[in-house]
Amino acid sequence: MAKLPTEMTVIEITEPGGPEVLRPARRPLPEPAHGEVLIEVTAAGVNRPDTMQRQGLYPPPPGASDLPGLEVSGHVAANGPGARRHAPGAAVCALTHGGAYAEYCVAPETQTLPAPAGLPLADAAGLPETCFTVWTNAFERARLRAGERLLVHGGSSGIGTTAIQIASALGVRVFATAGSPTKCAACEELGAERAINYRDEDFVAVVKELTGGEGVDVVLDMVGGSYLQRNLAALRPEGRLAQIAVQEASKSQIDLFALMRKRLSIVGSTLRPQSVESKARIAAALEEQVWPLVESGLVRPVIDTRLPLEEAAAAHARMEAGRHIGKILLERNAG
Repeated sequence: MAKLPTEMTVIEITEPGGPEVLRPARRPLPEPAHGEVLIEVTAAGVNRPDTMQRQGLYPPPPGASDLPGLEVSGHVAANGPGARRHAPGAAVCALTHGGAYAEYCVAPETQTLPAPAGLPLADAAGLPETCFTVWTNAFERARLRAGERLLVHGGSSGIGTTAIQIASALGVRVFATAGSPTKCAACEELGAERAINYRDEDFVAVVKELTGGEGVDVVLDMVGGSYLQRNLAALRPEGRLAQIAVQEASKSQIDLFALMRKRLSIVGSTLRPQSVESKARIAAALEEQVWPLVESGLVRPVIDTRLPLEEAAAAHARMEAGRHIGKILLERNAG
């Protein structure tokens, strides 16, 4: 390995605000602590929590970098004390606590996975955040299994495109919602049996029609607000709602009798505050259950846009405009 530099280019949040507050800066190279690896970044994925952090709505947890960026791909540049799994130079992708919008980033070794064989290394940056989120919420917390039915809201998002592919590959019957004919077509190309345009169709009515009046076993929702009661209506008896975000609102009224009558369950989680140990367990499950699907080509990150690291503001603007399908990546030396 070449000698490491002492400084690197990063993208800082200069103050809470719009995309324009993201600006390149120079900082010292981070040092990997015990159990951590230092990754020379090839690409970083852009996610909704990054835009929330930029607005001052989602502060990093104690001890985490103040730089945005929760997922990364690249080569191991150095190992901290106690980190031995990945040799220097190994191609990896990782879920980070923050700091991925930079030329170098540290991550816990247990949250760092081998880059899947056959996948371009930059594209692997689009896997960790979505795969960790989908697996833990849909398959672990909501107990989704082969032969069941899943409704994915936001089917054309990074989370949505990942959920559709993994669930379809594992024998789940998948439906999705999206906001345009183009986005609906993309969902169906990825494996959704039917994509529902939520702007002019009632997803509850469509799902009931497609399932003989029964409904789905699991709903994966990132909207919240007014969707809550409708999600419960779309579930069959013993169904489970997995709440992973609240883009509309975090509060809503619920008909508890409907919940009781159909014996429904509501689960939810956020990823970033979870312990390293919890994320290590999820990473091990992904490597065993999902990585073979990626290496076989059944699951692939859908890449919408590739921009240079220095154009992080443009990446955030595109995400917030809602026109993207799949992942937005920030790449070093892209252009």
